[in-house]
Amino acid sequence: MMIRSVRHKGLRRLMEDDNTAGLQPAVVPKLRRILSSLQDMEREAELLTVPTWKAHRLSGDCKDVWSLSVTKNWRITFRVDLDEDEIVDLNYENYH
Repeated sequence: MMIRSVRHKGLRRLMEDDNTAGLQPAVVPKLRRILSSLQDMEREAELLTVPTWKAHRLSGDCKDVWSLSVTKNWRITFRVDLDEDEIVDLNYENYH
């Protein structure tokens, strides 16, 4: 799937320029693997194939948002536009 929009500035720099500024150095390799996998993904169901991501949809007001675990507190979150087969509002956020 194509990633259409990225909200987190550090994540956007990593994708566009391979610049790691604004990201913790210890998580950069995992972020690269996640981004690469998301771009290679053909279907939303593929998110569930990597157990270490702990992929799940959020509930409540965020019911259409997917969450992938990066570290204990940090997550990659995004929505999937099924009509366009694109990932939108990709974000890297601290849940705590």
